[in-house]
Amino acid sequence: MTARVALVGACGRMGTLIIRRILATEGLELSAAFDLVNIGKDIGEVINAGTLNVKVSDPKDLASVLKESKTDVLVDFTVAPATAANAPVAAAAGVNLVIGTTGLSQEQKDAIAAAVKENNVAAVMSTNYSIGVGVFNKLIRQAAELLGLDYDVEIIEAHHNQKKDAPSGTAMTAAEIVSEAMGGKEFVYGREGVCPRGKEIGIHAIRGGDIVGDHTVMFIGNSERIEIRHQAHSREIFVAAGWVVNQPKGKVYGMSDVLG
Repeated sequence: MTARVALVGACGRMGTLIIRRILATEGLELSAAFDLVNIGKDIGEVINAGTLNVKVSDPKDLASVLKESKTDVLVDFTVAPATAANAPVAAAAGVNLVIGTTGLSQEQKDAIAAAVKENNVAAVMSTNYSIGVGVFNKLIRQAAELLGLDYDVEIIEAHHNQKKDAPSGTAMTAAEIVSEAMGGKEFVYGREGVCPRGKEIGIHAIRGGDIVGDHTVMFIGNSERIEIRHQAHSREIFVAAGWVVNQPKGKVYGMSDVLG
């Protein structure tokens, strides 16, 4: 069965990557593309992928275009306010969701989950769709559980100079995993001035050049240090679109579910 996939933010850097990935993946077909620019143009010509016969649509027409194009799943890797508005509309249209947007508040996540349940669709929500990051998250959870409170934890992330949000969603997910495994810890974002260390998790963001994405979690004891690191060398993502279409409805899944 071929899954028909639509994309919000189709004309951007990540949108271009995702469309090329969809085109190269057996069992996926691009059904619609949405953006605030290049409306009415063929998305294939916009991203230099040849004519695809899929026009760029205005996000305000999301519901009607999704229905007309018989879309199975909408992929959204845009920004929190847009995703918070678009996801319930797509769910109400009976379309499954794959969301990679970072910076969503808990209230926004809860609203999306409620729309997914109410409209009996399925969704995958994750701050990172890399298989390696999925393994990275499992490893840091195990390390936190084994090392316990005797170790201080610092998280360092580095990205390219065009990334707008800080810390990254992947770094925040890592902090949440470690905090949960250690029974709950406060987060401190960088340090300046007089700030003696407590039992917090320190989170630090670096921005420069064309770094795709580096994440390091440091577990620091009195006589030793363990570092678990993930470095991305390209912006390839693991596409969950084909997976989510075949899952039980009314539920929000994570990458741990996709990876089994």
